[in-house]
Amino acid sequence: MAVESLEFKAEVKQLLDLMVHSLYSHKEIFLRELISNASDAIDKARYESLTNGDILEGDGEWKIKITADKDAGTLTIHDNGIGMTREEIIEALGTIAHSGTQDFIKALRDRETKNDPGLIGQFGVGFYSSFMIADKVTVLSRKAGRKDKKGVKWESSSDGAFTVEDIEKADKGTDIILHIKKEEKKYLNEEEIRDIVKRYSDYIEHPIVMDVEREKESTIEKGQKYTVREEERLNSGKAIWLKPKSEVSQDEYTEFYKHISGDFSEPADVIHYRAEGTSEFTALLYIPSRAPINILYKDYKIGPALYVKRVRIMDHCEDLLPVYLRFVKGVVDSSDLPLNVSRELLQNNRYITVIRKNITKLVLDTIADMKKNDPAKYLNFYREFGRVLKEGIHFDFSRREQIADLLLFESTKKEPGEYVSLQEYVYNMKEGQEDIYYITGASRNEIITSPYLEAFKEKDYEVLIMLDEIDDIIMTGLGTYKGKKLKSAVKGDLDLDKSGEDDKKKARKEYEKLIELISNRLKDDVKEVRLSGRLKDSACCLVADEGGMDPQMEKLMKAMGQDIPASKRILEINPSHPVIETMNALFEDNKNNRLLEEFTDLLYNQALLLEGSKPKDPTAFTKAVAELMVDKTKRLQA
Repeated sequence: MAVESLEFKAEVKQLLDLMVHSLYSHKEIFLRELISNASDAIDKARYESLTNGDILEGDGEWKIKITADKDAGTLTIHDNGIGMTREEIIEALGTIAHSGTQDFIKALRDRETKNDPGLIGQFGVGFYSSFMIADKVTVLSRKAGRKDKKGVKWESSSDGAFTVEDIEKADKGTDIILHIKKEEKKYLNEEEIRDIVKRYSDYIEHPIVMDVEREKESTIEKGQKYTVREEERLNSGKAIWLKPKSEVSQDEYTEFYKHISGDFSEPADVIHYRAEGTSEFTALLYIPSRAPINILYKDYKIGPALYVKRVRIMDHCEDLLPVYLRFVKGVVDSSDLPLNVSRELLQNNRYITVIRKNITKLVLDTIADMKKNDPAKYLNFYREFGRVLKEGIHFDFSRREQIADLLLFESTKKEPGEYVSLQEYVYNMKEGQEDIYYITGASRNEIITSPYLEAFKEKDYEVLIMLDEIDDIIMTGLGTYKGKKLKSAVKGDLDLDKSGEDDKKKARKEYEKLIELISNRLKDDVKEVRLSGRLKDSACCLVADEGGMDPQMEKLMKAMGQDIPASKRILEINPSHPVIETMNALFEDNKNNRLLEEFTDLLYNQALLLEGSKPKDPTAFTKAVAELMVDKTKRLQA
């Protein structure tokens, strides 16, 4: 087939432009990324060879070879891994199938993240980092297992297009040839390459080798030396997770974390565990110190790498950790699983169930220890991963109270940026307070001034402030904590003042007819009209039923295109507010007074605004407000 010219997808064009023209201060990570890709290709080939011996093709040991040609100005990274077909190379190098790609590109444009090499590794776009130091990249590849020598050549100068053509290639695997820019020739120096490999890729399991020149003494002529070129291994290649903890330094743990995670920050915590007995496995797990920017996307890869007897079976084993611990990175190596285990078999494998149970407990215990022993570090962790961790209340019923112990919340008794735990909240509850109260909203400022908190302020009750969209679902799922019921300040019928029952009965009787009139006027809009136990200064508010959907969640679901069943709110009115008192006086004077209908509509629209919704009829609402303003002005001037 002749040379075929193709264009990169739009996202790749944007990415390449940023790679080539950005002032990136960690350009050397291109080699880390290409070595990591080569290692993955070998892992895939080695796994395939367990069931298909032809994959080996007599190539000897698996290895990655780096060749620097100063005369040609090229740096080649060769692997004898799985290789690619023509279709695979176009798909792999011409497109980026990430729902978070645009966020990644935005982050890369951001000056604060330009010098963050971890972003590239996290998003799996490491190949394109080659264009930071190369003005042309050539890829030669041949799929492992082919009986002929047919391969494919891919080439691009990062000009928005690439070419593909069929070639003959003697061996399986992939060669990536970088045509180094003049100003980046240092990456052809042996010591520079050796330093980068040692710093970033020392723990790659497969040998990383390079031909080097060495002087040797002649065994024939004494004192004479001669130069030889021989292959030398650059990395240690030790399986760090199989070493005793006493033999692994903190620096080694950190470097291995950076290698597997693509994150350049130090991890918040390390878990190195070996289980022996009925089920034998080793786990080396890391709790990161910062969240990847794509952690909330569907295509975020979940789970540690799974090894069986040091053979990597899969990069991300979702069955090893629950979804709410998806931020955990690491490896798990089992001695009890068969080497050819499939993803389907894993789902119902009792060994996987045992491992999952063990490491879930390990992670939660480690997080709990961090919270107890290092509050400052835990606060940083929680700010990064609290939203993800709290999903466990919903997904892991058996551990919901254990997870609840780890949660932190802003509250009406704390300054902005300060947090309270549920344990502290319960300990600080006022005498006579029976429930734990919380309120959801879009911002702290909006919540603090909310009329829904008026009765709580009067009673000096602390209310937890919840700003994540999922909070109401989480709190509803938790239900109770330490025997205390969790209640929303914007749902259900609240009565914080147990005294004065006679006065309440009197008020209900006094306003009974007015409530009936308002109910009839708003029968298509509200489920019920009642006197409020939560309002002290405001005239009205809308609340949901005790088990109803929180207004914030309802708006989120609608914005996501979800079909939400219609649910009417309850309109609560404050009998001690002058507006309500005036309406009641107007009613007693003339129940057919047209102002009662206008005021009722104004009340409802005001309540809609207070919950963050639009007025039912914005035009009519603004007109009515304008008329009131004119009327008040006339009375002031009279």
